[in-house]
Amino acid sequence: MEFELTASMMCANYGNLEKEVRELEEGGIDSFHIDIMDGRYVPNFAMSLNDMAYIASATKKPLDVHLMIEHPNHTVELFINHLRKGDTIYIHPEAEYHPSTTLQKIINAGMIPGIAINPGTSVETVMEMLRIVKKVLVMTVNPGNAGQMYMPYVGKKITKLLALKEDMNFQIYWDGACGADKILEYAPKGVNGFVLGTTLLFGKEASYKETLENIRKLQF
Repeated sequence: MEFELTASMMCANYGNLEKEVRELEEGGIDSFHIDIMDGRYVPNFAMSLNDMAYIASATKKPLDVHLMIEHPNHTVELFINHLRKGDTIYIHPEAEYHPSTTLQKIINAGMIPGIAINPGTSVETVMEMLRIVKKVLVMTVNPGNAGQMYMPYVGKKITKLLALKEDMNFQIYWDGACGADKILEYAPKGVNGFVLGTTLLFGKEASYKETLENIRKLQF
């Protein structure tokens, strides 16, 4: 069974970011998830434009950039200029007056357009955007901080999205409190990828390579 594993780099050790990127690559990570927070849309500051640009320069693996910022239409070009064609940019629909305009900028730059859906955002409110985007990042925790508790009611939202994904041609990614049990349950149902943070990947005694190999060996 194929599914993508992406590393939530806000959880990495910034004492030696080059080493973190290299060891994750060697361990078999599929992509790098970059959380950008402005302290306004979410009550936290996380990674910066420079952090993202450095990781983009240090790896050939794809980047998934998650913009948790107000009015991304004003600044999305700053991120586009440091990324490569084929990288992904997610925006939150609630953060923009006209999210489709921002998504079109991402598409015009040759990048993969995505939306991130908060736990309190219904599928019905983003239905038309599902026809535009190629990826949907389902937040299973409230955005802004690592290490939060999973909100079980989000599972029903994923079920709704799974019923739409083939017809509307988008992929579904899980972000938040992702343990092996969630991968075991939702990968067979059709979730395409999982963002790994402190629950499963970072801050563990096992190496990244060992952890990622163990995830790939899960018995479905």
